[in-house]
Amino acid sequence: MINTIIFDLGAVLIDWNPHYMYRTLFADEQEMKDFLATVCTPDWNEEQDAGRSLREGTELLVAQHPQYEAHIRAFYGRWEEMLGEAFHDTVELFRRLKTGDRYKIYALTNWSAETFPVALARYDFLGWFDGIVVSGVEKMRKPAPEFYQILLDRYQVDPQTALFIDDNYRNILAAEKIGIRSIHFTSAAELEKELEALKLL
Repeated sequence: MINTIIFDLGAVLIDWNPHYMYRTLFADEQEMKDFLATVCTPDWNEEQDAGRSLREGTELLVAQHPQYEAHIRAFYGRWEEMLGEAFHDTVELFRRLKTGDRYKIYALTNWSAETFPVALARYDFLGWFDGIVVSGVEKMRKPAPEFYQILLDRYQVDPQTALFIDDNYRNILAAEKIGIRSIHFTSAAELEKELEALKLL
């Protein structure tokens, strides 16, 4: 019997994409993609999600790629421009799950502690959660099993009665390895079908 639902945030409930901002800096789409694949990479960004300060991460990269200094500094200097809208169809599923207080609902997110307050101010639905565990605050991130365990321990969640939803399959595998049933998020429509199949909606 599932009584707890754990959501990822980025790409599930919130649209975050560096392309939104970097398209204003690069005239050529492929050049922008190459920059994000080789300079401001996902792996580099995840180090800030894991607790490294934005300043330290930025200065490290500027030292390595001085020719891109302005573009590197823009990553966090203009970070808010990378935020899109909420994914309203998924937020509506969240609202339906929340109705009636049938479940405890938490968020487990890889997100910098320094930028997360921007999201809190922008997206009202973040206030619906019974608790949010932010990687940058805890200084560890998915897929580390210890990060999932923080949420389980803090909110006294039994993994056998929990459901985890994330768009990153790496994170799904890590959750399942510690006994949390999981759904690999691909779209709100598919998530709705899977929730209905589990009789959660």
